[in-house]
Amino acid sequence: QVRLVESGGGLVQTGGSLRLSCAAAGGTFSDYAMGWFRQAPGKEREFVARISRGGGVTYYLDSVKGRFTISRDSAKNTVDLQMNSLKPEDTAVYYCAADRRRYDSNYNAVKNYDFWGQGTQVTVSS
Repeated sequence: QVRLVESGGGLVQTGGSLRLSCAAAGGTFSDYAMGWFRQAPGKEREFVARISRGGGVTYYLDSVKGRFTISRDSAKNTVDLQMNSLKPEDTAVYYCAADRRRYDSNYNAVKNYDFWGQGTQVTVSS
């Protein structure tokens, strides 16, 4: 069982930056690919970014490419999401998730992630 705890959310103006962090405990961190998802009010949860077990492969939602960067620190068992040039449409609850599969197919599917954090709110004001 992996426990995930997100932090770093908050209120920021359009064009600003935030850095989300997710701390993992209770499992072997390197056994999991890690992802970030978000859910806005009235909308389904959507994929934002993913990083492979070793950190060498990343994937992004098209609308965040060039603005968001996912990274992981195996010494600290954390995965971060650096968010720059934020827009009001980025407003959502952001969730960290862990995928224990050994492959990246359907990496953007909610159902393929085994463990989830409680979420952290990101609000971007216009």
